[in-house]
This record gives sequence, structure tokens and C-alpha cells, in this order.
Amino acid sequence: MRTTTTRRTVVLVAAGTLGLAGIVAAGPALAGADLFPATRTTLGQPGPGDGSGYGTGMGMGAGMGIGMGAGMGAGGCLGAGLTAPQGTLTDQQKTTLAAMAQEEKLAHDLYTTFADKYQLPVFAHIAASETTHLSVVRTLLDRYGLSDPTAGVAAGTFSDPTVQATYDRLLARGTTGRAAALRVGQEVERTDIADLRKALTGLTAPDVTQVYQHLVAASQHHLAAFTAWAAR
Repeated sequence: MRTTTTRRTVVLVAAGTLGLAGIVAAGPALAGADLFPATRTTLGQPGPGDGSGYGTGMGMGAGMGIGMGAGMGAGGCLGAGLTAPQGTLTDQQKTTLAAMAQEEKLAHDLYTTFADKYQLPVFAHIAASETTHLSVVRTLLDRYGLSDPTAGVAAGTFSDPTVQATYDRLLARGTTGRAAALRVGQEVERTDIADLRKALTGLTAPDVTQVYQHLVAASQHHLAAFTAWAAR
């Protein structure tokens, strides 16, 4: 029998200043109310389940009962869920916010490639979440009058050469085998968590704080999902 634990947590994943990508951020603090009440994440425990199926939002249960729900429930539009007011950002915080868009894209492009190569549902579903997360980062960029470094850029391509080098390195590692790809996913999520916490330090803008806090929570759930799959 499969058992699941459901949490009302927004599934946002990292776009921070991926230390991976060598981008500097300022930061740390965790808290905040749920951005999107309809969103949920579920982590299945090992059991005799099989297959994958959609539930509320974009839930997924995948072979052997190890699953992960990821995505937005009905009406869970990121822009609509961003209720905190706009604040003021320093120049460094603006740089960090723009870097988040590239990091979100990096995760999305890696996971999409791995999903195509290995046919693992965990990659496909988290990649879909990354698309939604990039949307909310873009909402913030627009609010603060910042250009989007990912606009019009093809998959696997990045305007920042350091991010490009990071992507190429992780892609090369992840395409050597399924286990390696899952380890890359774990590395990306762990780095996101650390970088987002740093980015929260000294941050006073309520809307950006709200998003960063939920991105941390999302990365923690994604890390748990990759870890569960890696243990199979």
C-alpha cells in the first residue's frame, strides 16, 4: 500500500544565485505564508505501487510508490498568488533576481534533457514546475523594471558564459547514466537552497522575500524526490 504525506506548500524551485554558476548573492531566512493555497506537494513512501498518475494540480506517483506531486492546483497561477507588495532592491539584489531567471532555466533545461534520455517521470514533472517558477521570477523582473536574461534564449543556451559553462558541465555528467543524472538533480537543488537562503539576507522587499522563501521550500521537496529515486 502506498502512503503519502501531503503538505500545502508552493512548489517553486530554485532560481537563486547558483553558487554552481559562480554568481554572488547576499543572504538567509525562511518563513512566510503559503503563496498558493491550492498547491500541494506529496512525497510517496516506498511501497508496491506502480506507474504514474495525475492528481490535484500535477501530482505524480511513480513506480515502487516513490512519487512526488509537483505543480499548481486549479487557479494556482504564480502571478495571481504573488500577493505581497513591491519593495526596494539594492543593485546587488537586482543582479541576484536576474540571475535567478537563468538558474531556473538551467534547472529546467537539464531536467528536460534528462527526462527525454531516461524516461523518468521525476525529471519531467520537476521540469514542468521549473517552467512555472520561471514565470514568477519573470513577474518580479517586470515589477522591478529589470531585463530578462532568458528571454528569447534557446534551450541549453545562456547569455552568461559562467552559467553556460555550469550547464555544460552538469549536462555532461548527467548524460553518463541515470544515477549520475539524479545526482546532478540533487546537486542543483542543494545549491539552490543554500543560495536562496543567502539571497534572503538583508532583503526587505516583501514580494521578493515571499517568492524566495517558497522557492527554498520547493527545492527541499524536489531534493527529497531526487533522493528517493536515487535510492531505488
